Amino acid sequence: MNAKHLKLVKRSVMRPVAPAGRKANDAYRVREHLTEAEMAKLLAALQANRHGHRDHLIGLLIYRHGLRVSEACDLRWDDIDLAKRTIIVRRLKGSTDSSHYLERDELAGLKHLQRAKSAYVFVNERGQPFGRMGIARMIERAGEAAKLPFPVHVHMIRHSTGYALAAKGMDTRRLQHYLGHASITNTVRYTAMSPEPFKDVWRR
Repeated sequence: MNAKHLKLVKRSVMRPVAPAGRKANDAYRVREHLTEAEMAKLLAALQANRHGHRDHLIGLLIYRHGLRVSEACDLRWDDIDLAKRTIIVRRLKGSTDSSHYLERDELAGLKHLQRAKSAYVFVNERGQPFGRMGIARMIERAGEAAKLPFPVHVHMIRHSTGYALAAKGMDTRRLQHYLGHASITNTVRYTAMSPEPFKDVWRR
């Protein structure tokens, strides 16, 4: 190539490319669970919704039984025995199914819930089973309405169950069975943060 045909090209500044996708959880919130006081605020915000009774009951059952959002969506009336005060928790993701007792407020809430022409407990205004995104958005909005200091997502409620029960002294094996974990390594995170083993250590 003839040298006289060559031209100088201005140097271009290369801008760094921002990483795509969602940031790590700690960029949005300091922890992945709610305290009991924060859960009370969240449930109160759900109660204030247009369909407050249903929405509060969804949040309450997710919390009391450590449900994943898909497990709440799949909850059927034949999973519930009102006479015996029990609920069959059909776990997903290879977890273990179990049967839990219902507390009085849950039992009263279920009896009061209008039973639509559906096999599913939680249905929307069109009488169709709630979808995962519908419940997820509802919880996010409730977190904002409750003025919680960080964004809330629905799976935080399941984590809140684990930490709350561990703080009440539930041992790791029992908690594993309650939450349906196939491996106990998924349960240790909750009991490791419980202050219960250190109660009254300075009084002995």
